[in-house]
Formats: sequence, C-alpha cells, structure tokens
Amino acid sequence: MIPGGGQPNMQQLLQQAQKMQQDLQRAQEELARTEVEGQAGGGLVKATVTGAGELRALQIDPEAVDPEDTETLADLVIAAVQAANENAQNLQQQKLGPLAQGLGGGSGIPGLPF
Repeated sequence: MIPGGGQPNMQQLLQQAQKMQQDLQRAQEELARTEVEGQAGGGLVKATVTGAGELRALQIDPEAVDPEDTETLADLVIAAVQAANENAQNLQQQKLGPLAQGLGGGSGIPGLPF
C-alpha cells in the first residue's frame, strides 16, 4: 500500500517485477555453470554436478573397484551423487532463496525447487 492512500504506480511495479525476473534468470544461469561436488567412501567416489543438478563428472578411485563386490561400488556411486545433489540444492537455496522471497514468499512458486 502506498503511504497516504495513493494508488501504486503500475509502471514502477512492472519494472520491479521485470528486474526480479531478470535477476532470477541470471541466478539460474549461474547455477547451471557452477559445479559442486559430493563424495562417498572417504573420497573413494566423487561426483560433480551443476548447481542445477546435472551430473557432470564421476571419479572412482581404483581402490574402490573390487570385481567381486560391485554392489558396494554402486552404493558408493549413489551416495556420492546424492551428496552432490544435496550440495546443489543448498546452492540453489543460497542463490534463489532471496529472489523467491522478493517475489512474495519463497514457497509455492512454480518452477522453483523450494
């Protein structure tokens, strides 16, 4: 509400909304370029994902490879990817959270992961 009971300036509101949209788009683009890592087994398996959650790299230490026990290796890979995705979600919260709150809340906004 405008002090004094005046009507909000629609042009100003539109400009603010466009700026927030541009800021949000820039943050999403930055997330797509930023890489975060997760690891499992004390670093035997490392996964790298973008801030948007795209798997980019997977490193497996030769010590983690036991031809007789591929199930453990698979578990380590899953755990490393999950850890990397958790780190990506934390990064999303850091980058997009303040912008989402500026849009009126931070939850229930379509297209945002929180």
